[in-house]
Amino acid sequence: MTERSKNPEAGSPIPLQRLGLTDMHITRVGFGAWAIGGAGWVAGWGRQDDSASIASIRHAIRRGINWIDTAAVYGLGHSEEIVRQALAGIPVSERPFVFTKCGIRWDETDRMAMPKKVGAPASIRGEAEASLRRLGVERIDLYQMHWPPDDGTPLEAYWQTLLDLKAEGKVRAVGLSNHDAAQLEAAERLGHVDTLQPPFSAIHRDVATVELPWCRAHDTGVIVYSPMASGLLTGAFTVERAKSLPKDDWRSRSADFTGDALIRNLKVVNAMRPIAARHGTTVAAVALAWTLAWPAVTAAIVGARSPAQVDGWFDAAALRLTPEDLQDIAAAIAATGAGSGPIQPDR
Repeated sequence: MTERSKNPEAGSPIPLQRLGLTDMHITRVGFGAWAIGGAGWVAGWGRQDDSASIASIRHAIRRGINWIDTAAVYGLGHSEEIVRQALAGIPVSERPFVFTKCGIRWDETDRMAMPKKVGAPASIRGEAEASLRRLGVERIDLYQMHWPPDDGTPLEAYWQTLLDLKAEGKVRAVGLSNHDAAQLEAAERLGHVDTLQPPFSAIHRDVATVELPWCRAHDTGVIVYSPMASGLLTGAFTVERAKSLPKDDWRSRSADFTGDALIRNLKVVNAMRPIAARHGTTVAAVALAWTLAWPAVTAAIVGARSPAQVDGWFDAAALRLTPEDLQDIAAAIAATGAGSGPIQPDR
């Protein structure tokens, strides 16, 4: 394990994987900080206790997880502030890598308004400085453009800004989130795309068609988000729980959590239960390990709102699914028609 991930409470060493061509070697699962942004904004996950969030991050670090993924927009700055509080008092040599994102601006006078996707170079530079302050770090380990912008800024302009921030030492590596292969190719012509962060799970598999092969061919690291489909694939979700989601939880308005789609998704979960039993682990860990079985995928981002939730997916850091496991999941996806995209990694 690297200096950043050593910890006497971590137990057995966790496998590390190099993140693209960077000098960072990361655990195959990392702590996702979207949900800890809390409520009070349009994409919030409902009320969240900050002390539980801090405890969750510190518990993940103690167990050996060596990176955290957040974004300026999560909780409209609040998630980054919670990450800073969680890291306070931890020696720099023992801190996890911190990844964050830019390109989304919000209106403080209307926190429930949909934030705007902005790529203007001056805006990105301002966001970088604000994130550095909120996180309390001198350099961001990975800085990612969150979404392609809606303000007319060409990709070449915002990507060059990220490359400049890297050259200036404000960030260690730069990546793109939610960008397609054509956009990756355009960015690569200016400077190497260190990472891609796409949505990827046994439900949402579309990036496996083109983007994952592109990244593998170009030595671009891939850290996937929503590998458990925002909670659907944890093994703890039910139709009743979906119906009881509060209005301030964005999932209450998602098609994945209602109607026939929800039923199909939960059938895929049921197919994972015997696999979890075979490995002596949780359904959540199996869902995560499924994404990590794809050769292009470096690691997966997993949220947690309590230390117990960290323990629920931690096994995935070292879990390797067998060809039989992958075939069983592929058969369930095919039978149910859940989601879209390729159903099994090319071994």
